[in-house]
Amino acid sequence: MTFKCTITIQAFAMESNNPVQFLFTGETVFEMRRCIYETILSDIYKLFFYGVLLMQFEKLNNITLHYQVIGAPEGKPVIVFSNSLGTDFRIWRDVIVQLIGEFSIVTYDKRGHGLSDSPPAPYKIDDHVADLAALLDYLKVKDAIICGLSVGGLIAQGLTLARPDLVKALVLCDTAHKIGDTELWNGRIKAVNEIGIPAISELILSRWFSKEFRSAQVATFAGYRHMLERTSPEGYMGTSAAIRDADFTEQAPNIKVPSLCIVGSEDGATPPALVEELSRLIPGAGYEIIQGSGHLPCVEKPDALFDLMQPFLKKLG
Repeated sequence: MTFKCTITIQAFAMESNNPVQFLFTGETVFEMRRCIYETILSDIYKLFFYGVLLMQFEKLNNITLHYQVIGAPEGKPVIVFSNSLGTDFRIWRDVIVQLIGEFSIVTYDKRGHGLSDSPPAPYKIDDHVADLAALLDYLKVKDAIICGLSVGGLIAQGLTLARPDLVKALVLCDTAHKIGDTELWNGRIKAVNEIGIPAISELILSRWFSKEFRSAQVATFAGYRHMLERTSPEGYMGTSAAIRDADFTEQAPNIKVPSLCIVGSEDGATPPALVEELSRLIPGAGYEIIQGSGHLPCVEKPDALFDLMQPFLKKLG
C-alpha cells in the first residue's frame, strides 16, 4: 500500500506568489511525514505550513538566536527541543518528523552553536536557561514539554526550576544532574583552546555513537563529525564551562512536573547508571534504556526514542 496526500500550500516560489500543490507519497505514514518535512525545509520554497517560518532569528539577551517553529492546529501542545554540546538543532530531525501535526514544535541553536551568536567564553548554565526562557517568552509559549539532550537536559532542569510557568513536562535524554567533573571539563577547554576541536573529535565521537553505528553508517557518521568540528570554539569552550559548573543534585528533587529519563545503553558521556540516578532524584520520574544507542539516540535510534516518548506524551493529554 502506498499512502498519498495532496496539500495546497501558500508558498513563495522564486517566480510566483501563487499557491503551490504538493503530492506527498510514501510506503508508510512515517515516510510520507518525512517527505513533507523535507519539502518544508527545502531551499526552493519559503513555506508557511502550519505556521512554519524558515531561517528564523531573534536578538534576545543581547545575542542572536537561530530557531525554528513548526506549528500545529490550534490547541495542540508545544514541545521544545534543546540539543547537546557540539551539535545544532538538526539532530532532532528524525524524531520531529513523527510529531508534525500533533505538536507545535520549537527547536533552536543555543548560544555558541549552529547559526546563533557565539559570545566570548565562559558561559553559565543560567545563561543558557535565560536564553531559552527569553525565546519562549518571545514566542508566547507556556506549559511546554521540554526535551533536552545532554547539556540540553541541564538547561531543561534549570528552566523548570527557574520558570515553572513555562514547563509542563520534561523528557531528559542522556543527561544528568551533574555531568563530569572539573578536571574533565578543564582538560576539554584547554585542549580546544590549544589544539582545536578536530584534534579531539575522535574521542568525543566515540562517546557519542556506538561502535556499530560508527562502522555501519559511514556517511552519516562523517556528517556529524563535520557538525562537531565546525562548532564555534568559543561556543564549545563556553558551554563546557557551563556544564562543568552546573550541579542540580540538590535541586532535582524540587522538580514537580512529569519527567521521563532516557539513555542509550552505549552512552559513554552520561552512562545509564548516571541517568538512572537522575531519575531517582526527580520525584516520580520514569527511566528507560535504548539498547544499542550511544549518547545521541535522536540520531542513532530515533524510532526507538520516539516509541518511548509517545506513551509518555499521550499521558500528558
